[in-house]
Amino acid sequence: MTEERKSLNQIINIRKEKLNKIISKGINPYPPIFKPTHLSGEILSNFKTQEKKLVSLAGRILSIRKMGKASFFHLQDIMGKIQIFIKKDDIGESEYENFQLLDIGDFVGIEGDVFKTKVGEISVKVKSMTILCKSIRPLPIVKEKEDEVYDAFTSKEMRYRNRHLDLIVNPQVRETFYKRTKIISSIRSFLDNLGFLEVETPILQPIYGGANARPFTTYHNALDQQFYLRIADELYLKRLIVGGIDRVYEISKDFRNEGMDRNHNPEFTMLEFYWAYADYEDNMELVEKMIRSVSKQVDSSKINWDGNEIDLTKKFKRIPFFKLLNEKLGEDISQLDINKLKKLCIANNLSIEKNENYGQLLDQLMSEFIEPELIQPTFVTDYPTVISPLAKKHRNGNSDIVERFELFIGGSEFANAFSELNDPVDQRERFESQQKLAIKGDEEAHPVDENFLQAIESGMPPTAGVGIGIDRLVMLLTGNRSIKDVILFPAMKNE
Repeated sequence: MTEERKSLNQIINIRKEKLNKIISKGINPYPPIFKPTHLSGEILSNFKTQEKKLVSLAGRILSIRKMGKASFFHLQDIMGKIQIFIKKDDIGESEYENFQLLDIGDFVGIEGDVFKTKVGEISVKVKSMTILCKSIRPLPIVKEKEDEVYDAFTSKEMRYRNRHLDLIVNPQVRETFYKRTKIISSIRSFLDNLGFLEVETPILQPIYGGANARPFTTYHNALDQQFYLRIADELYLKRLIVGGIDRVYEISKDFRNEGMDRNHNPEFTMLEFYWAYADYEDNMELVEKMIRSVSKQVDSSKINWDGNEIDLTKKFKRIPFFKLLNEKLGEDISQLDINKLKKLCIANNLSIEKNENYGQLLDQLMSEFIEPELIQPTFVTDYPTVISPLAKKHRNGNSDIVERFELFIGGSEFANAFSELNDPVDQRERFESQQKLAIKGDEEAHPVDENFLQAIESGMPPTAGVGIGIDRLVMLLTGNRSIKDVILFPAMKNE
């Protein structure tokens, strides 16, 4: 056993002894209820109206300065923390002895008068105290200095694995997740006000689809059938368009059995919405307005990103896919066959797999040379047909490109959108082309979804669709650089 472990066990044993002493006094250390009248923030922000008033507060003890006949501690609730002053002469010797059995991490309810100390700190002077929860395991708090709490986490990984502790000792983490909720609420409000209907579609799907990705596979015993965790909501939402719901959206969990990095978690939150009688140009306008509106709600219209100021109030740029690649690499990429494209990749020091297809090579060039440079909000438009199996061919007559855009901010993708393909014959041909890629070893190729094909054979009106990664948007608007910082419980490898 390590010295650290021995020390922890000793602390736990001491706390258990204190717990037993509390119980021996006839006190229930885990009472069923306590109803505070105020929160810390209400008192701190309204001291003039609250001074000398009797209030009750409840929360966790975050720091303690125990002295002889009087002590101070900080009480933390949902709005923050406030100093509490407790004096033996005010509460009696017995109650003060009970206080001496408390530790950092314990929950208490207090009743007392609001006042300001000689040094000017707003505080509450205790008249009575109720033990609400005696904690056994110590918090990773080592000290408090100048109103800053220093914790004992040695790495971010420890924080991700112990998010409950992270939320206690790091107020900025709590603030991130409050903002996350506000962002999602603002998105809902924005779409609801435009007449979009929020729906729920299956997470367990007999055929995965709507994106090029590797799925998680599971099995349903009663049906004796293999299912997949959805990789996207798209194909079900478009069935609703076929069914006559002209504006529809879903904010949901999607799952992709792929690699992990600062932008990717196997379980993530997506917004997808579909809009009948609209096209990708309409959706560019809507997405830009929505992001601008949501950013205002969380005071994040201007963001510092690695020393670059990103201004979400300015008009977003729009640049075609091949224009960006051509200008960067100095030749017309759209005119190259797969062999010439491979040579170009090799000449630019890109490692390519033996069976990489034309679309994968284009995507790699884009990821390597273009995306990291798209710092200011930029819509990349008019993607190659070969990497866009669900998008409508461009109205300009060029069958090699589709009406699709991706939105990039700070070098990362935030939205993917199409003028949706509603030609069932064309859609079937593209599914079959994807199937051929799968046979050749492309594990992310789109499978043939016969049920979806039958749906659009019934007729789907012109439709525009968008997918937006909620986690990445939260990262952008809260200033976090890792997706694990905006997901309460990110996927982690077993210790």
